[in-house]
Amino acid sequence: MSARREAWFTTLCVVALGLPLLLLLVLFGQVLVDSLPRLSWDFLSSFPSRRAENAGVLPGLVGSALLCLGTAAIALPVGVGAAIFLEEYGGNRRMARVIELNVANLAGVPSILYGILGLALFVRTLGLGRSVISGAATLALLVLPVVIVAAREALRAVPHGLREASLALGATRWQTIRRVVLPSAAPGIFTGAILAVSRALGETAPLVVIGAVAYVTYLPDSPRAAFTALPIQIFSWISRPQASFAHNAAAGIVVLLALLLVLNAAVIVLRDRAQRRAAR
Repeated sequence: MSARREAWFTTLCVVALGLPLLLLLVLFGQVLVDSLPRLSWDFLSSFPSRRAENAGVLPGLVGSALLCLGTAAIALPVGVGAAIFLEEYGGNRRMARVIELNVANLAGVPSILYGILGLALFVRTLGLGRSVISGAATLALLVLPVVIVAAREALRAVPHGLREASLALGATRWQTIRRVVLPSAAPGIFTGAILAVSRALGETAPLVVIGAVAYVTYLPDSPRAAFTALPIQIFSWISRPQASFAHNAAAGIVVLLALLLVLNAAVIVLRDRAQRRAAR
C-alpha cells in the first residue's frame, strides 16, 4: 500500500511539474509561429512606425540594453557592498538588523510601487526627468534585494578556514575580503546578477509609471535622454486592434527572450571563469 501511494505521489509530482512546462512550450511555439512573418534584420534595425509592416524594434532594443547596463552598474556595487557589510562587519549590530529587515520587506514590495518611488525621487525630486538614468536607478532599487540576498549567501558559503588562514598570515580584514573571500564568492554573486538582470529586463510597470515613451523614433544619445524599452514597445503593439501589430508584438517577445538569453550567457561565462580562478 505504501509503494502504491509513493507511485501515485510521484505521478502527481511529474504531472504538476510537467504540465506548466508543456503549456509554456506550447505558448512559446505559438508566439514563435506568429513572429515568423516579421522576424528579419529590417525589424531589428528599423524604428517604430504607424504602419505595422514598416515598424521596427531598434529603440526598444537599445533602450533595454542601456537599462540593463545601468541597472547592473548601480545595483551590483551597492548590493555587494551591503552584503559585505552585513556578512563580514555587521554581526549583531543594530544597524545591520535594521538593514536586514528593510531588505526582507523590500523583496515583497510590488514593482509598481518602485515606479511611484522612482517618479517621486529620481524624476521629480532629483530632477533627472523621464530619462534612461531614472529608469536604471528605479530598476536598480527593484532588484537590489535580489543582489543583496544572493551575495550574502555566496559570502556565507566561503569556508571560515580561508578567512582564518589569511588573517593568520598577516592580512588585514579588508585584504582578506578583497583577495580571498570575494574571489571565492564570485560565482554566487554572478548568479545573483543573472537573476537581477533577468528581472529588470522584463519589467514594465515601473517604466510606465516613470514615463517611458511608447513611440520613439530616435536612439538615446545621453543618460538624460527619453527612452523606451522592449516590454513597453510590446505592450504598445499588443494593445492595438490590428492583427498585423500582434505579429510585431510576437516578434518583439522573441527578440526580448533572445536578448535575455544573450545577457544570461555572458554572465554565465563570467561566472565559470570566476569558478575556475577560485579553484586554482
